[in-house]
Amino acid sequence: MNPFTPLALPNGAIIPNRIAKAAMEENMADKDHAPSEHLLRLYRAWAEGGAGLLITGNVMIDRRAMTGPGGVVLDSGLHSARFEKWAAAARAHGAHIWMQLNHPGRQMPAALDQETIAPSAVAMDLGSFSKQFSAPRAMTEADIAEVKANFVKAAQLAEKFGFNGVQIHAAHGYLLSQFLSPITNRREDQWGGTIENRARLLTDIVKDVRAAVGSGFSVAVKLNSADFQRGGFSTDDAKRVVEMLNPLGVDMLELSGGSYEAPAMQGEARDGRTLAREAYFLEFAKDIRAVARMPVMVTGGIRRYAVVEQVLGSGIDMAGIGTALALDPQLPNTWRNDRAHAPLLRAVSFKNKVLASLAYMAMVKHQLRRLSRGKRANPDVAPVFALLQQQLDTAIRNFKYRKWIQA
Repeated sequence: MNPFTPLALPNGAIIPNRIAKAAMEENMADKDHAPSEHLLRLYRAWAEGGAGLLITGNVMIDRRAMTGPGGVVLDSGLHSARFEKWAAAARAHGAHIWMQLNHPGRQMPAALDQETIAPSAVAMDLGSFSKQFSAPRAMTEADIAEVKANFVKAAQLAEKFGFNGVQIHAAHGYLLSQFLSPITNRREDQWGGTIENRARLLTDIVKDVRAAVGSGFSVAVKLNSADFQRGGFSTDDAKRVVEMLNPLGVDMLELSGGSYEAPAMQGEARDGRTLAREAYFLEFAKDIRAVARMPVMVTGGIRRYAVVEQVLGSGIDMAGIGTALALDPQLPNTWRNDRAHAPLLRAVSFKNKVLASLAYMAMVKHQLRRLSRGKRANPDVAPVFALLQQQLDTAIRNFKYRKWIQA
C-alpha cells in the first residue's frame, strides 16, 4: 500500500497518510511544566515534514508522577494558552496531533524525590542501576480511582485545548503496563491474577475516556506486543487484551514492546528472542492484528521507505517512526521524491546493555534539542558526549522539578 494513502478511523476522522511521528520523550517543558517555545518549534518542524499523525511525547497526568524531569504535565486547566499553541503548531499543515497520556508507576527516577506507586511492591531490576529508582508501594483502591480520574481529566483537557485525540500509554513498563504484567502485578484482588483482572485498569480507563470526550475525538492505546521478559506479559496476553479493547471504541492500537528492564523498543530483548533489525515488532503485530478490529500501528526501528511499505503490505494500517524523524523531520516529504533516503543514528557499542540503552536515549534527545533550537540533527554525535550532556541536563532539571513541586 502507498504510505501516502489516507486512513479513516472508526470515529470518522481521516488521517492524511499512513506515516506517524511516534512518541519520544522530549523533556522540554517550561518552568511551569507546560509546553515551552522549544517544544513548539520542534512540533512545527514535524508538522512541516509531512507525517499524517503526530503523537506527543508522554504527557504526565499527575505532577507527582513523572517519567523524568522537564516533562509536560496536564493535571489542571492552567496554562491553557500554551497547550492551545502546541496543538495549533502541530495541526498547521494538516496533520493530526494526539496527546500521549502516561503515568510512570515504578519507572520514576528516585532523584525526583516523590513517593513511587505501582500495582505491587516490586522494585526495578537494573543491576547496578536499580538504585536510580525507588522501591514502590502497592497501590490502594483510592490510588487506582485517582489514576483513572486523572486520565479522564487529562483527555478532556486535551480535547478542549485543540488536540485531535489522546493515546493511553499501556506499554514500555509504565504503570498500565505494570498492571498487565504478572512480573510486576502480584495482586490477589480484582486488579490482579487473570489477564482479565490485570487488564481491568486499562479497559476501565478506555471506557471512561471514551464516554467523557466527543465522538470525533480519537482515543488510541499503546500496548506492548510482549514484555520480552521471561514470565512477563506475553503475545497471547496481548491478543486477549486486544479482544477486550475491540468493543470499547478504540480508534487505533499502537503495538510496541519492552520496558526499562528489557528495552525491546531499542531492539534489545531479555528473554532470548531475536528482534528484527527494523520494524522490530512486525511479526508479533501480524499475529495480534488477526484479532484486532481497530486500525493497528507498529513502531520500533523503522527508518526506510521500503520497510514502511512492508509494514503496510502486511496488513498493518500505520507505520510509527521515532528516531528517524528526530534525525530528519522532513523525512515523509523527502520520501515523495527520494525513497532511498534512510536516516541512521550512530551505533552504540557499549557492552553494558543498560548503559547502552541510556546512551541511545541520550543520543535521540540530543537530536531533539538541536531541532528545537532550529539546528540540524547530528547523527554522528558520540554516545559518551550525548550521555554526559543528558546527565547534566537531567541533574539541572531534577533540581528545578524538586523546587517546583514544593512551591
